Amino acid sequence: MSPAPVKLRADQPDAPLTGLALLRSPFPANQISKLPKPYKKDSPKGKCAECGGYHGLPAVHLDYVGHAALTDRLLDADPTWTWEPVADPASLGLPTAAGGMWIKLTVAGVSRYGFGHPDGKQGGDAVKEVIGDALRNAAMRFGAALDLWHKGDLHAIEAEDEVAEQKAASKAPAPNTTKGAEAPKPPTLAERANRLEAALKAQTTADALRKAYGLASGLCADLDLKDPERLAEIERLYETRFAELSEPAPKEDFGISDDEIPF
Repeated sequence: MSPAPVKLRADQPDAPLTGLALLRSPFPANQISKLPKPYKKDSPKGKCAECGGYHGLPAVHLDYVGHAALTDRLLDADPTWTWEPVADPASLGLPTAAGGMWIKLTVAGVSRYGFGHPDGKQGGDAVKEVIGDALRNAAMRFGAALDLWHKGDLHAIEAEDEVAEQKAASKAPAPNTTKGAEAPKPPTLAERANRLEAALKAQTTADALRKAYGLASGLCADLDLKDPERLAEIERLYETRFAELSEPAPKEDFGISDDEIPF
């Protein structure tokens, strides 16, 4: 099988994406699979006309990227990528849970944290689940497969700001065109970060929190370049809020192997 084509940069059409930019690039269709999720745990099983599998019906099919495809993307972005367990997460202000593990994933010289949990598995399966879950969680912090987490516009927060500014401008008096008049200023990076912080604090469910954080990927990329300390504060807030809002759910076995756990 020939390798998937590499997306080119918009500003330099002849230059392929590399490093962290490549990691954020959408996955090609041939690397995206379907995870069947029956509407009920005791749904009668049958052959599915959509995916061809044998599982509970009816079911919704979720797009996901498997462990192998993620590892392939990490290697393409940085052949020397590494991860290491966090020995003392509490010293970094990271929340902990029994059986879970925090890791530090480093890609192209940039490190981000991720958390993995065995989710009810035991023995060797639990070890593999913890590592795989932590890698997927940390890779998401780099923007990997965010388009599968959320089907909408990943930069909707910024888009909403622009729409609000346009509406305000349409209702405002005609601008003063005389010499010395100043045009309205866009929100600063600090103001955008404060808005995101307030949004994360206002969410009431883990799913809403995850979506709100995913929508701000463009802002997080700007903070990573210009104010990494502020980004670290927001990441810690997200992890703390996610731990507070998350509740253990009963485990459902859909017959998916460890290397096919979805994002």
